[in-house]
Amino acid sequence: MPAKLSHVCLFTDDVQALTRFYEFVLDMPADSNLGTYVQFKTEGAAILAIWEIAEQNEHAPGSAELRMNKSSILEFRVKDVDKEFGRLSEYGVQWVKEPTTQPWGTRSTYFRDLDGNLVSFYSMP
Repeated sequence: MPAKLSHVCLFTDDVQALTRFYEFVLDMPADSNLGTYVQFKTEGAAILAIWEIAEQNEHAPGSAELRMNKSSILEFRVKDVDKEFGRLSEYGVQWVKEPTTQPWGTRSTYFRDLDGNLVSFYSMP
């Protein structure tokens, strides 16, 4: 059986702040919140999890380091990128790129979450 991606987990030192951020960004409440571990069941099968970095490092010492990610992106398909850009601008997200129609046809915008992870919202033509 081929591997199936089921979760993406973000480590943080402020689970509740990052949870509030993603509740606003995703426009949905966390599906489960255990204090130091939170999950969002996004549309489809993927789960976005947020976990206290200290607990990760208890299980696998030295395996995680905060705010060092400059090599990946979380991408979420949305209905209307421009509408989401306006909504998120009111929240004060750190924009990396304003809404742009890409050469391959999608419309996308890029921003950073509270821990500096790169996030993209995109829509199909």
